[in-house]
Formats: sequence, C-alpha cells, structure tokens
Amino acid sequence: MNFVRPAIAIIFLITFINFDIIAAEKNIQPVSPNASPEAKALLELIYSISEKYTLSGQHNYPNTHSRNSRFAENYIGSAPVIWSTDMGFAKDGDTDSYLARPDIVKEAIRQHQMGNIVTLCWHAVPPTADEPVTFRPLPGANPKKLESVQGRLTDEQFEEILTPGTPLNKKWIAQVDTVAYFLKQLRDAHVPVLWRPYHEMNGNWFWWGDRIDGQYTTKALYLALFNRLVNYHKLNNLIWVWNVDRPHNSRMDFANYYPGNEYLDILSIDIYGNDFNQKYYDGLKKLANGKPLAFGEVGNPPAPEILDNQPDWCYWVVWAGMVRNTTNEQYNKLKDDSRVLFQADNDYSNEINRFRKKCNLPGIDVQPNAMQGIWFLNEEKSKSDEGFSNLPYKIKVIQTAKELMVERTSYVEWSEDNFTFDIFVPDGKTVMSEVQNNPVETTISWNENHELVFDSKTTFTRGSEKTEVLSKEIWKLENDGKTLRIEQTSSTPWGNRNSELVFEKK
Repeated sequence: MNFVRPAIAIIFLITFINFDIIAAEKNIQPVSPNASPEAKALLELIYSISEKYTLSGQHNYPNTHSRNSRFAENYIGSAPVIWSTDMGFAKDGDTDSYLARPDIVKEAIRQHQMGNIVTLCWHAVPPTADEPVTFRPLPGANPKKLESVQGRLTDEQFEEILTPGTPLNKKWIAQVDTVAYFLKQLRDAHVPVLWRPYHEMNGNWFWWGDRIDGQYTTKALYLALFNRLVNYHKLNNLIWVWNVDRPHNSRMDFANYYPGNEYLDILSIDIYGNDFNQKYYDGLKKLANGKPLAFGEVGNPPAPEILDNQPDWCYWVVWAGMVRNTTNEQYNKLKDDSRVLFQADNDYSNEINRFRKKCNLPGIDVQPNAMQGIWFLNEEKSKSDEGFSNLPYKIKVIQTAKELMVERTSYVEWSEDNFTFDIFVPDGKTVMSEVQNNPVETTISWNENHELVFDSKTTFTRGSEKTEVLSKEIWKLENDGKTLRIEQTSSTPWGNRNSELVFEKK
C-alpha cells in the first residue's frame, strides 16, 4: 500500500529542496572534520528549525533504557522527540550504572531508527578514581582521592590531568578512551549524537568545573577532550553541545569558559526552577555568533510566553524524574503551541523526514489517517474472552513507507510494566519466528479496505503429537483515525477465542 499521495510527495520534494538551500546558504558544517553524513543532516535539521520550532525532549537514567521517556509519553499524552541519557558512573544495579553502556548503545540505535533524536552527556569519573564512583563524596572520604563526580580536585591534580605523560593524564586518557569505544559503536551504526560533555562547566559542583585561572582551566580540559575524541578517535558522528549553568557571579560568566566557535556546534544552558531569565538568553545569543541555542536540561520546559521573548531555543530536555513538575494543563498548552513539536505532530514528521532521508532511513508517514500514534486501551468499549490481564494497555506505532515499528506496553501486577518492540513489514511474505521454542509462521499484509491483517500458524509439539493453532488479527482505523480497533480470533483444539480491543488516541 502506498501511503504517500502525490500531493504529499510534492510537498516532501519542496521541503527537501528547501532543507538543502538552508544548509547551503548558512554553510552548515559540524566542527568535527569529515563529519558523517548523518551528523551533517542532524545539524542541518537543528538549523532548519531554529527560530521556527522547539523540540521536546526527555532524559533517561542510564540503566533504565527509555523508561523515563515512556512515562513522559503516558503523562503528557504525546512522546517527546529527543531521547537523552548519560554514559554512567555508578555501581552495578544503580540507575546511573556505568555498566549500562552496552544497552545504552542498543537503545540509542533503536531510538534513532524510530524517529527520535539522540543526545548523550557524561558524568565523567575523576581520574583520581576508578569506575564506579558515587555522585557526591561519601562522609569521611579521602579529600586527595576524589571518588565522586561532585567535589573538587586540588590545583596540582587538575594540572596533572592536563600534563601529557603524567599518571593522572594517562588515567584520564584511559577513561575517555573507554567512552570513545561505545561512541564508535554508534558511529559505525550511523547514529549521530548531540554530545554534551562536561556539562554545567561554569559551576563549582563537578570536578571539571569552575577553573578559569592560569593555563590549566575547564576550557583547556574541554579542548583536550575534543582533541582526543575528534582528532585521535576520529569520532565524526558527534554534534558538540557546549553547556553552562546560570551565571550567579562573575566567575560563572559564559565567556570565561567559551572555547571558541570552531570547537562547538550548539550552545546550551541548564535551567531549573523556571528561571528563564532573559539575560541568560541574550548572553548566549551574543556569544553564539549565529549558532543554535538549546536547553541541555530543564526541570520544567519553557512556557509559551517564554518562547515569545526567547524564540531561538531549538530544544529542551526535561531531566529524569521531573516530568510531573509540569502539570497536564501546562503540557496541553505546549502541545497546542504550533512552535513546540512532539513526536505525534505532523510538522515534526515533515522535519524529521528530511533528516531521515539523508540518513538513508525510510520516511515516517504523515498521512492524517495513518496508524502512527500512541493508542490507549478503552476497556469499557473492548471485549475479550479471557479478560485484559495479558493484553497491552498502550500501543505506540511509528509508520514508515515500508514498515511499522510497534511498541506494546502491558501491566505486570507484581513488577514493572512490560514492553515489547517489533518491526512489521506488511508485504504478504511469510516470516518465521518462535514462541517458547515452537515455530510460528506469520504473514502481514494490507487488505482492500486498508486494514492491517496478521495471519499466524503456531505448531506445538508434544512428543510425537503436533498441534496447530491458527490466529488472525485485523487492525482497522475508525472515527476519522481517532480509534484503532483490533479484532483477534484464534482456533485451537480447546476451542475458539475472540477479542475486540478498542484503542483511542489520548
């Protein structure tokens, strides 16, 4: 089935051309030499939305995959478009565990494929310690062997980190190289990353911050990291996001930490407590010399009246655990504001499709009646022979020209919610899979009524006896695309089972 009508295709062609014109006029190039096509496309996307749109975003703790984003999606009723996480620093089992990095890579790749933008920061471990460390210094800790992200190194230690060949310099290199190993996996998977290292560098709470005097400064540390990742490791998939906190005194002035335009792609600031002071915006804008501005972290997203006076913020990322700092009413105002983009917005689909084309990814369907969206089960309108315990209460669909990416979330009464992720290609071909070591043959296709049809045959073997279970599932849109009805039937030796599930967009 072809979802892109001729008129829509013409619109896509025009917007793709405009995208390239914008890039050419502004000479948009990432600061990393030989930047990957995906990194170039991401930066072009940021420039194209600047002064026009603000992208929504959500941070996730390293050891939680996309749990915070999924919570935000449920609470807000629409999914943020930026998926954020940290490279981790804490012990095994902690939400900030550094051992989560392999899973972070897998999740970042999945998020990129689903149409989200990936941003990473790193609560870097001080070279005076080995991973894992704590966030704050523990009581009675040795002040000369800092083993936490927060805290202050001695002047001698900081100088040693930046002095080639010294023990702390070698330790710092080893820690950077470890993170580079995982960033390279994203590079090789063609995933561009908004990379935000040494965040809030003008503050005095992290070991890397508040160094402006002499030769051995926070700025010098940032430049050393840039050199190691870009020039040594050849990481060309990173968009460098320079980050500061609000300047509460003259030491925290942005200019004291600014490395120069040739070492950053985006300028960002972290804002908590709704402190969206106009002077922060004006100060960054003056320093930026035309480069994009963003909120690296916020406790609350900027309200529409803030964007009226500060239109250049290209995205914001709500920190993990702070979604409910903002009420549903306030989020509804943001969703209703045409300048703010969530994943379900057609304007976002249009913008991201230009980016996806340059990444050789299929475009996301922006047809109004497509199945794309977030669907919630209405139990009162639904029927099931066996109740709803094992059925999803939420289905998220991302629809491209060739496939559907489907994420199902189900309640688990004794544990956390369970969610599964599948990619369906409705081409009528038989796909083999397994359920509890039993073979399953499935064909997926569109019928003449533009309904999605799943036909499955599962063969159960017990000894020499084989039993076949046939099932059919039909997905159909109703109520002008506001309702998704899923009819399920199955034929088994123990009788037939039926369900009719009604999902509605929130």
